[in-house]
Amino acid sequence: MTDHPRGKGQAGQPPPALWTGRATNRLQWVLAAAGGFCMALGIELAVDEPWTSGTVPLLMAVVGCVAAGLLMLFGTLAFVHVAVRIDRDAMEVRCGHLGVPRRRILLDQVAGAEFVPRVTPRHWGGWGCRWRPEQGTAVIVRRGEGIALTLGDGRTYTVTVDDAETAVRVIRDHLRPGAATGPARAL
Repeated sequence: MTDHPRGKGQAGQPPPALWTGRATNRLQWVLAAAGGFCMALGIELAVDEPWTSGTVPLLMAVVGCVAAGLLMLFGTLAFVHVAVRIDRDAMEVRCGHLGVPRRRILLDQVAGAEFVPRVTPRHWGGWGCRWRPEQGTAVIVRRGEGIALTLGDGRTYTVTVDDAETAVRVIRDHLRPGAATGPARAL
């Protein structure tokens, strides 16, 4: 969901000075519940299991369940949604409810911005913060439209967000004169 409806700023109207948008993946809540279940299982084993099978195997089971649960819980809750904020100076990307991980890219470091109509987790190797040498860095929380920034050093940064087309227009409007603004591409 975005704070600006699709199409706002078109037909001769300049893009807004401040743009905010977000993308959500509700499937991540299922994975977070599985992580919570793993943690609960580990705690249950530690509290109620008779220690007749030995200390080491039980300790390994408890630690394994709690660790797997924490990894699943944090890994999924961090990428349930992404919030993007673009102003005259920078684009800021915040993930999850805590806003971590967070990335702030100054627009004077951006060489170009592109609307990407179809970004999929499959192309990036899954959900979350991703890095691929041939593609750059990405924050992927769901499949769909996104923004691809080309940074001044040639690296790219992609993020999935609703109403990415308007976001790209806002970024291009704020870029310094002469910045490249390439055509849309599919990833």
